[in-house]
Amino acid sequence: MTSVLVTGGAGFIGSHLAEGMVKRRIRTRVLDNFSTGNRDNLAGIDGIEIFEGDVGDMNALHEAMDGIDIVFHLAALPSVSKSVLDPVHSNTVNLDGTVKVLLAAKDAGVQKVVYAGSSSAYGDSEALPKLESMRECPISPYAVNKMAGEKYCSVFSSVYGIETVVLRYFNVFGPRQDPSSHYSGVISSFIQKLLNGQRPVVYGDGEQTRDFVFVGNVVMANIFASVSRVGGGEIFNIAMGERVSINELLEIIRELVGATGIKPIYREARKGDPKHLLADIGKAQKAFGYWPVVGLREGLKITVDWYKQRLK
Repeated sequence: MTSVLVTGGAGFIGSHLAEGMVKRRIRTRVLDNFSTGNRDNLAGIDGIEIFEGDVGDMNALHEAMDGIDIVFHLAALPSVSKSVLDPVHSNTVNLDGTVKVLLAAKDAGVQKVVYAGSSSAYGDSEALPKLESMRECPISPYAVNKMAGEKYCSVFSSVYGIETVVLRYFNVFGPRQDPSSHYSGVISSFIQKLLNGQRPVVYGDGEQTRDFVFVGNVVMANIFASVSRVGGGEIFNIAMGERVSINELLEIIRELVGATGIKPIYREARKGDPKHLLADIGKAQKAFGYWPVVGLREGLKITVDWYKQRLK
């Protein structure tokens, strides 16, 4: 692997992945239309080639993929609630964009596409932990978009011969995450509210559980998967393999921030959100050596410290 493209590379996860590639002295290019990505996320990362463009634009994709070996496709509109309000736009960005990325990668002779899937494909099934062999049961337009993208990855491998691999992210968190994100920004939202002396908002009773994974672990999963022999659109869970309730999570964050006296506000649960999530990560561990080396509490401390510095 000598050159990579990260679509959505100015976003939260994409910028960390791009930075990780640069640190490994790999030629790194980013494609982002900056609708949700932030230029500040790439500030200070020397050597990145930035292409401003949209994954819906085939000309931009062809230009960005010229001379590229590996494509990490992270560009998306990552919001369950927004997909419920506007399913057409969600489909255009998340599914149509994925098909065009795969087609452009085929045209450019890319070696492999690593696709950012989503645990939302599992829906609200009560079976835990989630195994990649389970039947998908999406309960939001966003989940349908992301799941359909996985199917296209498999089809492009079998029909066109381009290697693809799907990494199903669970709840990723870490520095640079947008606190206003409706999909995965609960941790950053909690931290920002507490640092500002405000009451954090919990949707539902707070007893819903999630499998939170630090962004550094996700970066390593992408790197390992990209250089491994896995392909054919095979799917892998990327998570911690542990679950925590939102109430328990908030207690840890309040302690780390030093705001144990601030009580949360409870509001109605949001449509399209599953009650419980927990991943089985054994398949990824066996296939390409993935293991979450940064635990939940350590990752939370790193994230809190970053937001404290940002506030200063």
